[in-house]
Amino acid sequence: MASPSILPRIEIPSCPLGIGSVILSPESDQLIGGVRVQPQAIWPDDRGYFMEVARLGKGLVEQFPGETTQVSCALNYPGAIKAFHFHRHQTDCWLVVKGMLQVALVDLRPDSPTFGRKNTLYLGQLRPWGVSIPPGVGHGYKVIGTDPAMLVYLTDRFYSPEDEGRIAHNEPGINYDWELQHK
Repeated sequence: MASPSILPRIEIPSCPLGIGSVILSPESDQLIGGVRVQPQAIWPDDRGYFMEVARLGKGLVEQFPGETTQVSCALNYPGAIKAFHFHRHQTDCWLVVKGMLQVALVDLRPDSPTFGRKNTLYLGQLRPWGVSIPPGVGHGYKVIGTDPAMLVYLTDRFYSPEDEGRIAHNEPGINYDWELQHK
């Protein structure tokens, strides 16, 4: 993690308690500005299934330069929370390929018309959507269900600790409710 002297201070919004808008459609008008969502096709057969993660130059990664695109994955156990972090320049493209994640997004860009807006997306085997997260949007997730989850993600530049900032998952300004929602 970068030292505080490298990253200028980020403005934390003052959000009401909750999970924000639950995004149920890739075309939702409640999406944070610049966030893009795209359903991913799955081709199942009697052996399992095939899912294409990305085609460079197309879809959610159409603007990613091939020479600096990085592909990574993270396996996390049920109940794990990894939140929040943000990037000053990097765009992330996430696809959950195993299990389910409760993805939390918050707009940290003071000059954005959606500053302070929170979104929640439930992504994974039951909703195979990719999500593109622009710079300045805080993001994190919780593994939901009883199985581990694997997140595959592409970034439009190589990892740089100077570009990344971290915020506690329980930051009072963001006020994200990680508890079971009982809806």
